[in-house]
Parts: sequence; structure tokens; C-alpha cells
Amino acid sequence: MNNTRNNTAPSKAGNADRRQVKKKKESTLDPKLFVKKAKPSGQAGFRTEKAFEDLNLNPRLLSNILAKGYETLTTIQEQSILPLLEGRDMMAISKTGSGKTAAFLIPIIEHALKDPRNYTALVVTPTRELALQIEEEFKSLVLGLQLYSATFIGGTNINSDYKQLERKLQVVVGTPGRLLDLAARKLLKLNQVNTLVLDEFDRMLDMGFVNDVKKLVNLIGKRDQTLLFSATLEPAQKQLISTLLQNPIEVIVENAGGTNENIEQQTIKVPEGAEKFDLLSGLFKSPEMDKVILFTETKRLADRLAKKLNQVGIAAGQIHGDKSQNFRNKMIEDFKKGNIRVLVATDVAARGIDVADVSHVINYQLPMTMDAYIHRIGRTGRAGKIGHAITFVN
Repeated sequence: MNNTRNNTAPSKAGNADRRQVKKKKESTLDPKLFVKKAKPSGQAGFRTEKAFEDLNLNPRLLSNILAKGYETLTTIQEQSILPLLEGRDMMAISKTGSGKTAAFLIPIIEHALKDPRNYTALVVTPTRELALQIEEEFKSLVLGLQLYSATFIGGTNINSDYKQLERKLQVVVGTPGRLLDLAARKLLKLNQVNTLVLDEFDRMLDMGFVNDVKKLVNLIGKRDQTLLFSATLEPAQKQLISTLLQNPIEVIVENAGGTNENIEQQTIKVPEGAEKFDLLSGLFKSPEMDKVILFTETKRLADRLAKKLNQVGIAAGQIHGDKSQNFRNKMIEDFKKGNIRVLVATDVAARGIDVADVSHVINYQLPMTMDAYIHRIGRTGRAGKIGHAITFVN
């Protein structure tokens, strides 16, 4: 039995841990890249004037949308919901926090309501956390609609998956490894999938899932609709994308590949001989630092910082690849509820964290790539709010 198949992608953080024994790998990025004044666009460019009432949706679905506090569509929702309702394939380049999950779930729900017994959508994500969050969003949108979903991810007991697959599911969410595992056991019938969604496609490729994605696509075979969401579009991906999509609409939400304009970005130089941790803990004297994600390059350092923060009275928790899925879920839940003020994370574990109102993202070490930096700081400054990113420079 292969429970942790989808953790086989090489973890950069894990590699960094092993490297500590030899020579620490240093980032070669110029610290000037991490300084930028926020140019707050507010809700402009994020929310449009178009109201959900104008979309002619199922009345119960509409009331669930309004109950979540969504009144007008975000830019990506306005550009994608109607074509998706018509059944078009789509490639969307959009930052995290742009409202993309509802952009694909709303059309999926409308399609499912037309023929619930014969409709299945499969949403594939690179990380467990993102999978769980998509299912949470789906459940909140389908209250009272008799539509069902399940999430299948590594790090959980596969036997509980069997039970969930006994009922008709309109939406299946999962990570590539576990989905392939269930398909190989003839428990998940991928040839019945009507709509395929590949979310955070760039991350999936980064994490080494390209062959798993190709296998899933082959097992699904002919389907009605394919949607692909990515924060960046590399020229190298184009060849693969062209084999996945048929005559797609392309939606590009402003400067998806760059950093969010709503984020105030600054660096803190660590003076010679100064204790970096003291500089970090000193920042928390400010009450504005109320919901902070702190990034480290290694799992060991994440553990150490969480412990030291708790020792000085700053409530912290940590998530990384060595922690069980249940532990990670509990930490994210505690962070959402405000039980902990700081979530210490490595890159891989943090992909897919979707927590509203993160006030600050702190890079304890320089990130190795600009792409990692963009994804990290994209956790703050969401939904038109101002966010803050701080990077320590040795």
C-alpha cells in the first residue's frame, strides 16, 4: 500500500536540511528585489461592478453565495463564469487570492445540478491543504443542494477513502498520487469524469507531478471540459498545455506573474553580531503583527523558531512535510481562528494555505527563487486589502 505517494516530489526544504551538513546553499537573489511600496488598488481591479444576481444562477446557489458575503464578481469570476457555463475549456493565469476557486466551482455546481447522477468533476491540486480548502468552499456553496464531494490526499488512511467512494460524488478533489492509487485499485472511475480542473498547475510541475498529471489525463480520456489555473505561465509549459485544452478561452488577470501591488515590501538588514531572533521577536511588539506567516528554508529551522517564539510568549505553530496531515490541518485551523499568532512554514507545506486577513509574511531567510518569493508573499494583501512582506537580509 502506498499511502504517501504524492509526497514523493523532491522537497526543496528537505534537500536544504540534508545540505546543512555540507555547505549551506545561499540565495543569489538581490535583496533590492524585496523592497517595494504598496500601490493600493483597493477593490479596484479586484472586484467588478457585476452582481451575482445578474448571472441567472440556481436560486439556492445564489443565496449560498450571498450568505458568504460575496456580492459582486471578482475580475477572474467575471471573465470566466459565463464561458465555463457554456462548457468552454479555459486557461487562466491569476494570482492566489483572486477568487479563482469560486470561479470554477460555481459553473461546476450549475452543471452538476442539471444531471447530478451522471456528472463528475475532478479537481487536482499540488498540495493537501489546497485540496481541503477547495472542498470546504464547495460544501459552503452547495448547502441544501444535495450535491456531494470528497477529498483524497496522501497522509490519510486509504481505507476511509473506500467508504466515501461508495456514494455518488459530483466533485472529487485530490492530489495526484492518491488519485492514481485509487484509480489503480479500481475504486475511482476516472473515465466517468466530465470536467477536469488542474489548479496551481505551475506548482504541480514544479513539484515533479508532470508524469502523474499525464497519467491522470490519459485515464480520464474523453471529457467535456478542462480548466487550468496557474499563477505563472512558463514558455516550457505551453507544449503540454496545448495537449490538455481544446480551443480554450484564455483569461489573464493583471500582472499575474508579478507581485501583488497591494503588498508593502521591505527588508531588515541584520547587523554584524546581532541576534536575528531578537530582531524577529522585537517585531511582535507591534499589535499590527496579528496574523503572520514566517517562512524558513528548512524543516528543522521551522521547528526551532516555533519553539523559541512560544518560549518568549508569542503563540506559534509550524507546518512542514514531516508533520502529519492531521497536525497540519489543526495548525492551519488554529491560525485561522487566531489561537496562534504565527504560522512557521516551509515552501512546500505552505502552498495552498488560504487564510483570510494574513497581516504579514516574513522571510526569515532570503528565498532561493523569485517564484518562491511571489508565492510566499501572495498569502497577504488579498481581496484588495493592504498586506506587508518583510525579508531578513544577513
